[in-house]
Amino acid sequence: MSHEGTGGFMSNNSGAHAFLLAASIAPVVYAHADNADTANKSNNPLNLAPGDVIGVPQLLRATVPISTRPDPNGGYSTGEGDLNIFDIFLLKTDGVQLGIGPQITAPTADQDELGTGQWQAGLAAIAIDSSPRGLLGALVQYQSSFAGDHDRAHVGTATMQPFIIHNLARGWYWRSTGTWTFDLKNDTHYTPLGLGGGKVWKSGSNILNAFV
Repeated sequence: MSHEGTGGFMSNNSGAHAFLLAASIAPVVYAHADNADTANKSNNPLNLAPGDVIGVPQLLRATVPISTRPDPNGGYSTGEGDLNIFDIFLLKTDGVQLGIGPQITAPTADQDELGTGQWQAGLAAIAIDSSPRGLLGALVQYQSSFAGDHDRAHVGTATMQPFIIHNLARGWYWRSTGTWTFDLKNDTHYTPLGLGGGKVWKSGSNILNAFV
């Protein structure tokens, strides 16, 4: 009787240990999944709500670069570049997200070497695959000039910006988002490789994202 009682006690004790181990692992798994989801929401440019006018999600972005480039006098010029605006409509939301829309570039550069001097129009398209591991996708843009300074060359360019985000624990992640530029008129290209890291965290109902 005493041996059976001891055996029964040992069996129940093992079960208790197994339960406590599972209970301790579960919050870690859920916390990692929550951090990954938060990081994806913060880094995914297509994490949007439906538009008010057109009933599909939209990605409207305006960009004015501040850059430094060589000038004709052998020095360098720093200032504002050309204004680029695109409005991408999200066409597919299941699995790999896909979107496409129009874009336009205005010749707003401070100095000639910082811009093209041309009005340009074209298309922008994006594809993003989101998973607990992170994000994988690219933003592709094509545009050609249609008006502007007659003394400046006609412009035809394409750019591709890969999005490679790999989620780590506690909201940390690795990222690579270098923009590749292709000058279709002069058959030249510039394809840098980006490498950086960042962290996301929640502050109340807000998601904060810091990266380099």
